[in-house]
Amino acid sequence: MKIDFQPKLLEGLRHYSREKFMADLMAGIIVGIVALPLAIAFGIASGVTPEKGLITAIVGGFIVSALGGSSVQIGGPTGAFIVIVFGIIQGYGLEGLAIATAMAGVMLVMMGLFRLGGIIKFIPYPIVVGFTSGIALTIFTTQVKDLLGLTVDKLPADCLSQWAVYFRHLDTINPLSLFIGVASILIIAVMPKISRKIPGSLVAIIIMTVVAYLMKEVWGITGIETIGDRFDISNEIPDPQPLHLDMATINQLLSPAFTIAILCAIESLLSATVADGAVSEHHNSNTELIGQGVANIVVPFFGGIPVTGAIARTMTNINNGGRTPVAGIIHAVVLLAIFLLLMPLIKLVPMACLAGVLVIVAYNMSGWRTVRSLLKNPKSDVAILATTFILTVVFNLTIAIEIGLLLAVLLFLRRVSENVQISVLKDELDVAQGTEMTQHETLNIAKGVEVYEINGPFFFGVATKFDEVMREMGDKPVVRIIRMRKVPFIDSTGLHNLQILVESSHREGIRVILSGVNPSVQETLYKSGLNKIIGNENICDHISKAVEKANALVELNEKLK
Repeated sequence: MKIDFQPKLLEGLRHYSREKFMADLMAGIIVGIVALPLAIAFGIASGVTPEKGLITAIVGGFIVSALGGSSVQIGGPTGAFIVIVFGIIQGYGLEGLAIATAMAGVMLVMMGLFRLGGIIKFIPYPIVVGFTSGIALTIFTTQVKDLLGLTVDKLPADCLSQWAVYFRHLDTINPLSLFIGVASILIIAVMPKISRKIPGSLVAIIIMTVVAYLMKEVWGITGIETIGDRFDISNEIPDPQPLHLDMATINQLLSPAFTIAILCAIESLLSATVADGAVSEHHNSNTELIGQGVANIVVPFFGGIPVTGAIARTMTNINNGGRTPVAGIIHAVVLLAIFLLLMPLIKLVPMACLAGVLVIVAYNMSGWRTVRSLLKNPKSDVAILATTFILTVVFNLTIAIEIGLLLAVLLFLRRVSENVQISVLKDELDVAQGTEMTQHETLNIAKGVEVYEINGPFFFGVATKFDEVMREMGDKPVVRIIRMRKVPFIDSTGLHNLQILVESSHREGIRVILSGVNPSVQETLYKSGLNKIIGNENICDHISKAVEKANALVELNEKLK
């Protein structure tokens, strides 16, 4: 098996120039500045310290750009992982998160090696919208405490219980925190109208940090909680820490790791696909999965959280001229410089301001306009959307993705089964029917011959449907012709049912002839040995030969009576 691993960095450096470097340099600096407040906010919201969020953006962002399959993808922590990371930390601790992230990285690498990048794109859109909207509501819920400055000792893990706690503690609202949080939201909302190049989240953090500092140090106003009040800040890159693996831990974390891997694959490839449209190129999905996988394997050793492609930062990169992975690498270097030189200033940022930043992130993730339009779609799509959303909010993302995928597969199989047609022909048959042929040829079907035509895949979803049609006929022909010209594939259940049909027909003295079997289906029949039961002479490549043979058998049967 040939490995599909072709990092875009190598392709981008082949014809690199000073002009491209200057464009990548400017884009990388701007994206690094944009990523700074988001990395800090996502780290804190996920349940780790601010520097862990930055380390994730630095290490993960560098690896994604260096090894990924997209020229403009920017990797780092994203809002989609807040819920699941927080849940894993609550249940398994920081070491459990590190192991689950590394396991997810291995899964992503395996997906890329086995060329599953294209398959990920077929995950139904209602599932993606459902859990994204659910995550948005959950993120907003987790930020209510800091946004309002509520005095709560410890919040429960699930969304509904958190709201119950909030309502019980509404009398502890801190007006100063509420002011800073609302002001941050307004600044972020207004900034795009002033300038789209300057990130509103960064402006909000700078202004509100200055305001909070003046209130505390100049005017003597206390009661505004900052990052430094809650966390010990360090600007030292931690030494790599070993992961202690055993089979019990791996089994326990397999489900969360799978969720991280699937979510990372979906978000990364979705981001890369959106980027393709903006820069008129095509990413390599398998290489992108391998790059994302390596990033998620390495980052946990430095205490980081899951890495994935970030749509907002990727589009910022594109809009500012970035066209090769060098821009993503520069973005990581900029974050590293900020981490080493300016990290002590981060402790002055008010928690309410970060809550405001995440409220805007949650609003942008909610996709309420998309949800509104999807509600007009078929009921099955609405059911998938609603189920995934409710499970994400009430339970957790792991259950939501697993059940959402299962529901989508079942509904897909039902739709395919409903579209597979099985028709029965007697007396005469038009060879040109169902084709683009203009010259019609009518075949006379002798009495005692039945022709069953299957239009669609003969798989486990329709195998029983074929049996039902056979039973409905109720009569006993001399020959049964199964026309398979429109059967693209047959699975093991279809083979099993076909074998049962042939064997039962033979016991009743009925000959079975297959017609129009395409090469791939014929190969499957030969590999399974079913051709020996049917008889190679009874597998015809065209319906005319099958009907001629069947009519001859009926004539012979009449003579023998």
